[in-house]
Amino acid sequence: MRILISGGGTGGHIYPALAIANAIKALVPEAEFLFVGAEDRMEMQKVPQAGYDIIGLPIAGLQRGLSIGSIVKNLSFPFKLINSLWKARAIVKGFKPDVAVGVGGYASGPMLWAATSAGVPALIQEQNSYAGLTNKLLAKRAKKICVAYEGMEKYFPANKLVYTGNPVRKEIISASLLKLPGLFEFKLAADRKTILVIGGSLGARTINESIAEGLEKIRQAGYQLIWQTGKSYFTTAEKLAAAGSRSNGWGDAKVYEFIGKMDLAYGVADVVISRAGALSITELCTAEKPCILVPSPNVAEDHQTKNAEALSSINAAILVKDVDARATLVDTVLALLADEAKQNVLKTNIAALAKPDAAEVIAKEVIKLNS
Repeated sequence: MRILISGGGTGGHIYPALAIANAIKALVPEAEFLFVGAEDRMEMQKVPQAGYDIIGLPIAGLQRGLSIGSIVKNLSFPFKLINSLWKARAIVKGFKPDVAVGVGGYASGPMLWAATSAGVPALIQEQNSYAGLTNKLLAKRAKKICVAYEGMEKYFPANKLVYTGNPVRKEIISASLLKLPGLFEFKLAADRKTILVIGGSLGARTINESIAEGLEKIRQAGYQLIWQTGKSYFTTAEKLAAAGSRSNGWGDAKVYEFIGKMDLAYGVADVVISRAGALSITELCTAEKPCILVPSPNVAEDHQTKNAEALSSINAAILVKDVDARATLVDTVLALLADEAKQNVLKTNIAALAKPDAAEVIAKEVIKLNS
């Protein structure tokens, strides 16, 4: 069985793709895999690190805005698309997949178009409550569409939908058992509560600046911090954190451009501050963590706000709007850390939303397409 998996651009696409591949491999150990991503995007590093082969396409997304740089990039888009389609056809001819899987992102479009044009059955996995453009365009060609939210028939043919939830990295499922290893991994004190800040794999400017402005408040309250900043804010945050570090490397604020061992980070966290992307929410549900969600306003149809509102409406998360974060985020997290009863309510309600077997369910749908 030969499986072609395409998509990427952010961790929100890459990690579900890897979770699906790992689940298929567990069920069909002899299966062969080839990932296809976009050149110069993070999947070109993360997928090989997970033990899978990947080929890059020269595809890129359309740029928003009217800057000269954006206009130039958009003018080159048709040429990159045509080049990617030709390369995708060659990949299909060479690899000869039995099934193609698309998880969204730039590479999914040309790759699944080429695969389905060659008669390869395809499955789409849509992570968000608002369907992405690539997946909507591919819906007619797909045999199955796995979704994480109810009501997705407004975007896709109802007869193709399978409600599976979002796949999550297997190690996240056992995160609640990893507090002690997490304390040693991040060099944190066992007698102090820990805030985990994750702005997504690429970082989040508003969250970073809000934490920076309130870092002294967090220190004075006696709490400690694991802070994933993304690349652009890392140096600034590292300098701020250094003021509270001790010579042996232990300190009250640990700063990372990107956190690889997220299972340990969730394990040690008492409260999490996060964007409201589909992957982040799925992991928070699975890890059973009280959380404060700060939705990004810079996404299609404001779908992160819809994701966050769905949780906050059932008391499974606290919603802080991006525009209010600088003024209220740190005070909100300090109030939550001081309220054990509220933490327990949030933890109970968010845990009820978890679907830890999503990857296996999707894997079985993929295998069915080969039968």
